[in-house]
Amino acid sequence: MVQHQLRGVFSVIDDCSFRVSEFDMLSGSDVHWWGAIAPNFGNLTRGFVISDRSLNHTYKNASFTVRLLNNVTWDQVHVLAVWDIPTASDFGHVVLNGSSLDSSTTLSPVMAPVPGPSSGEAKSRVVTVPTMFDNCKVLSDGYRVRWSLNVDENSIEIGLEAATSTQNYMAFGWANSNASSGYMLGADVAVTGFSEEGMPFVDDFYITKYSECTVNKDGSASGVCPDTIFEGNDPVGLVNNTKLVYGHRKDGVSFIRYKRPLKSPDEKYDLPVKHTENMTVIWALGLMRPPDALRPYYLPQNHGEPRSVTYGHLVINLSEPVNDCLGPLDAEDKEDQDLIIADASAPLVVVTGQALHYPNPPNPSKVFYINKKEAPVLRVERGVPVKFSIQAGHDVALYITSDLLGGNATLRNMTESIYAGGPEAEGVPSSPTELVWAPDRNTPDQVYYQSVFQEKMGWRIQVVDGGLPDMYNNSVVLDDQQVTFFWTLSKDKESISIAARGEKKSGYLAIGFGSGMVNSYAYVGWIDEIGKGHVNTYWIDGKDASNVHPTNENLTYVRCKLESGIITFEFTRPLKPSCSHSDKPECKNIIDPTTPLKVIWAMGSSWADQGLSERNMHFVKSQRPVRVLLMRGSAEAEQDLRPVLAVHGFMMFLAWGILLPGGILSARYLKHVKGDGWYQIHVYLQYSGLAIILLAVLFAVAELRGFYVSSLHVKFGITALCLACIQPVNAYLRPNKPTNGEVVSSRRLFWEYSHSIIGRCAIIAGIAGLFSGMKHLGERYGGENVHGLNWALIMWFLVGALMVMYLEFRERQRRRDRIFGRSNWVLGNLEEEDSIDLLSPSRAPSAEKSLRQSGRMEVQLEPLNR
Repeated sequence: MVQHQLRGVFSVIDDCSFRVSEFDMLSGSDVHWWGAIAPNFGNLTRGFVISDRSLNHTYKNASFTVRLLNNVTWDQVHVLAVWDIPTASDFGHVVLNGSSLDSSTTLSPVMAPVPGPSSGEAKSRVVTVPTMFDNCKVLSDGYRVRWSLNVDENSIEIGLEAATSTQNYMAFGWANSNASSGYMLGADVAVTGFSEEGMPFVDDFYITKYSECTVNKDGSASGVCPDTIFEGNDPVGLVNNTKLVYGHRKDGVSFIRYKRPLKSPDEKYDLPVKHTENMTVIWALGLMRPPDALRPYYLPQNHGEPRSVTYGHLVINLSEPVNDCLGPLDAEDKEDQDLIIADASAPLVVVTGQALHYPNPPNPSKVFYINKKEAPVLRVERGVPVKFSIQAGHDVALYITSDLLGGNATLRNMTESIYAGGPEAEGVPSSPTELVWAPDRNTPDQVYYQSVFQEKMGWRIQVVDGGLPDMYNNSVVLDDQQVTFFWTLSKDKESISIAARGEKKSGYLAIGFGSGMVNSYAYVGWIDEIGKGHVNTYWIDGKDASNVHPTNENLTYVRCKLESGIITFEFTRPLKPSCSHSDKPECKNIIDPTTPLKVIWAMGSSWADQGLSERNMHFVKSQRPVRVLLMRGSAEAEQDLRPVLAVHGFMMFLAWGILLPGGILSARYLKHVKGDGWYQIHVYLQYSGLAIILLAVLFAVAELRGFYVSSLHVKFGITALCLACIQPVNAYLRPNKPTNGEVVSSRRLFWEYSHSIIGRCAIIAGIAGLFSGMKHLGERYGGENVHGLNWALIMWFLVGALMVMYLEFRERQRRRDRIFGRSNWVLGNLEEEDSIDLLSPSRAPSAEKSLRQSGRMEVQLEPLNR
């Protein structure tokens, strides 16, 4: 036996078959008969299947014949093993050909020793291993006694096995037939167990009182005490007559084999075992007290209740064959490895050491030790970082993997997921390497710490939920404080992990994305009749049960559980569905992390795969949606507008709707006014508008905690802002204006064109930004809140357009009047004919030509000083 409680009788029938009887084994994954050259780690892992008969279930005292494959002969099989292929596990093996192991062959320390032939039986080659006996008797559901008599040697070998904890003792012995009260007083008992180091022991006890062993002031002992305490000392072993033969701890089952004489030389504390007579035996299981300075022995404590479970008695005749042990003991807790619970504040020190109790043999001679414990089970919490201090040597690199064996699964043509570490995660005590791993909600419940370069050096990691607040970066309480909503955005901003937890008992919990139940995308978590959790997705386009339509969203890492009547469900989904160009409803369920996500909820009594019905409509729901700010990590209740965003919108309207258009109109229609007033108005309005734009942008960035160019509104805004910022630079670089009578230079003309065109483009982009911003607000806050604002904005610009048309008409009329004129008097600026549009240079020569043809001349009249 190596593991899985494998035991039985093996015999070779002929050149191509063998027989197995009394065969016990706990089931595995993919178990086969396996051949190898030697029973060490390297040879067993390079072995091969020798029969097409699989062993994929639990065997109970079975007998059958196995035939070798056609291409396999006994010459190729020096070791026959029962092998689990996925876990590379040796459940048990037989060394064939009668040859002793080569001196260079090293057995795994947890493997059973390979005994030689029994005395006088070498010719028939019968080998008995320590786990096999002639008889077996069930003491309780989890406790058995086995024995083999050897009357010629005046001895009996007894095996005790129990599915019990490592801290418990196993006791078995003979009751004193002359005792006047009970069976324990005067009983001769062997107490067995395992030390803190995992080493088996057995001691000979004698019972004088129903109490733990105590030593009185006069040196006398009483209670359940070892024989050696009663005697004082036992230098020649005359009092302690039990001798340990073998012991192991496998699969949560303790097994110890010991030997004692039938007739002991110690007649004071030992009872004679009359093997041909019926004798009463007693047994017990319970906690044992480890040695201390006052009591250098492992001492059994009171076994407690109930009877026939933790203690009992029965009558046995050792000479009568019996075997009522059907099948192997199957312990509920099969994990004996030390458990280390990771703490975020304390690093886990990783070194290597000799393999003594590796849980999955065969294994290499060196394995990982963490915090001085051999291949322990690690328990980590999702959301809590784990820090490793790697000091295992430069030839050993640690990594966290989904593969049980490690050692780079790709070399075995297997796939694996690597969660942390790699070839660079190696170090020595003088220069350790620090590795920090933060398991998240997408990390499986079980992963493994292993070496990149060598298989089976590490063991399991249990990944447990550390509480939703630890697993998710953000959380908010939804409307009415009856549902908590959790989420984490992926680092690449491509997906979002979401969880919802109800705060009251219900049959199902639903959350939806939308302003209300109608036209919302719903996610329903519920538990079926067998206790399995489900998360279903729906599109709701009405208020009746018939308006709830199942959808097929791409959800991953889906979990749903029920604890104390409270439903919690989790899932991960892409922000933008891959089918976003399709007409299916779920393909339009796009989450923009820069836009508040409107979340509603509902609870009901029951749900089913068929969906909602009139009978299981919700009994409670949210009264209004809550807008969840995904990037910011907070939420806001439904309201007309957020104040900061309202200020942003007003400032942009003030700039693009009043100031900047006013500056352009002043430059276009006020040049005929005497002086440079038009220029000052133009400059002041443009700079004021630009300053307000920059301030409004800062408000929006601060409110949304970032600058994101994902929406059309932001793209229009950036375009308008860039064009507006170019204008001051353009104005600073303008060429000098021409003097009176001087022809306009090409540079000046180019500047005037570019300055005018850029300004007008900026206004167009700004107005487009205003309207797209209103649309964006409608998506955030609902069309009913911005509907009036949209119409007001449209009316404002319609009025502005009518005013521009009127001013343009008046400007053209004024020019015609000046040229063909109602009067020869012109009031204006002497230095520059501002009424001539420099953007239409062809008009100046034509005007001059008209003046010459008419023979008229312009003069400037000034008053005389008196």
